[in-house]
Amino acid sequence: MDIVNQLVANGQFRVLKVPLGFIKALEWVFAIFAFSTCGSYDGSFRMSVSCKENVEESDLKIDVDFEYPFRLHQVYFDAPSCKGRTERFFLIGDYSSSAEFFVTIAVFAFLYSMAALSIYIFAFEKYRENNKGPLIDFGVTCVFAFMWLVSSCAWAKGLSDVKTATDPDKVLEQVPACDEDAGNKCKEVYDPRMSGLNTSVAFGFLNLILWLGNIWFVFKETGIAAPFMRAPPAQEKQPAPDTFGQPGYGQEQQYSQQQQGYQPEYGQQGGGYNQGGEYGQQAGYAQQGAPTSFSNQM
Repeated sequence: MDIVNQLVANGQFRVLKVPLGFIKALEWVFAIFAFSTCGSYDGSFRMSVSCKENVEESDLKIDVDFEYPFRLHQVYFDAPSCKGRTERFFLIGDYSSSAEFFVTIAVFAFLYSMAALSIYIFAFEKYRENNKGPLIDFGVTCVFAFMWLVSSCAWAKGLSDVKTATDPDKVLEQVPACDEDAGNKCKEVYDPRMSGLNTSVAFGFLNLILWLGNIWFVFKETGIAAPFMRAPPAQEKQPAPDTFGQPGYGQEQQYSQQQQGYQPEYGQQGGGYNQGGEYGQQAGYAQQGAPTSFSNQM
């Protein structure tokens, strides 16, 4: 308990909070349910045969037991022939291949999920080192996803055949004493319970969904998609244009000054003033008139 508390304090279990570790933990749990519900199954059904003439030969409790791996051709039962003897009959079919294949995939998926979780928790940095760990994990995850698809479909078909082979009405058709012409009464007492096997098929397809979904999260750890997922580089802001260096600054400044009511009267009128020459003419007139007036006075 102290070791677990220390690992929690050091943040070793933080990987279980991300989809990569959380889905792997679900795969581990669902694999347990898949192989346990199928591999530990045992069922039975009961039939009754009532003879019309030889009533003492009747058997109202014919129990037939079967279990994993469903080699039904090895399962037998004894039923009266209503002719003074008892006959032995066997069920039909061998469905062990699909059932054992499903359980084998579930067991290996359980072992791999447990090993992967241990690496995630205790050696996640080494898992990412040189990118070898994610690549191996990605390949194995793809293989298991495909195997879950094949095994689940095969076991679903096998379960359908098991239900047909263990149907009491179908089994009674093998007993000659149950022919309609014989007049004997043959019926089923109860059917086998298949809820556990139905659950195993459901867990098989749930595992398929989990492993398919986990492919994406393991693929992200490989770094293969990193160059395609990078955001485009941010554009640098261009500096504001230096209007003082533009050739139109003088025109813009003059236009702004005119808008403000400022007019360079001296520059414009001064040029006209110099061109007019009024001041120069008056000055010359004064200079020429002064000596004339002085000589007259003399």
